Amino acid sequence: MYQDRQDLTALIGSRICHDLISPLGAISNGLELLVMSGLAQTPEMDLIAQSIENANSKIRFFRVAYGKASKGATLARGEIASILDDYFRGARLSVVWHPMHELQRREVKLAFLAIQCLESSLPYGGDIDIVVENGRWTLSGRGEKLATNLEHWALIEGKDMEQDLGAAYVHFGMLASLTEWRKPAVTVDFSEKSVVVRM
Repeated sequence: MYQDRQDLTALIGSRICHDLISPLGAISNGLELLVMSGLAQTPEMDLIAQSIENANSKIRFFRVAYGKASKGATLARGEIASILDDYFRGARLSVVWHPMHELQRREVKLAFLAIQCLESSLPYGGDIDIVVENGRWTLSGRGEKLATNLEHWALIEGKDMEQDLGAAYVHFGMLASLTEWRKPAVTVDFSEKSVVVRM
């Protein structure tokens, strides 16, 4: 029996992302062929193209956040920036990724999950700032209006929830599970207009 449930969950994430990439690519190629054949570019075609672009950006992000992060695998700064730029293009959130060096994929996975947690608390827009120093991450989310569910954030600090988490907030559960034994422990600090995660 396969024992590592966290690893199995990550493999499921990788498999779903992998299997969705091919049909999305086929649709994109089909649109290009239609344009090359002389078919006029219509608003409907533009909508399909934008939807494909949006889906691809989400899959790239989810592949890092929820997929398998093999030991020793790394991500270059350029690739991380590209994924974040695509994921947040057109969004009311801006993200500044300060680390300039290559990073372990496992660490980037945690940072991406934390970014999603901050995104959930900033539904009206704002900015997210990411710094890593001496292996310790600081992710700061700021906005004029926060929508903070304290129970969700309490999960990350090792506390229990009384209610079910819900699929829309699975990233809180994933981050809590993956950082359960992290030392120093993950901390979350709130102010009127900000949430700061240190891990």
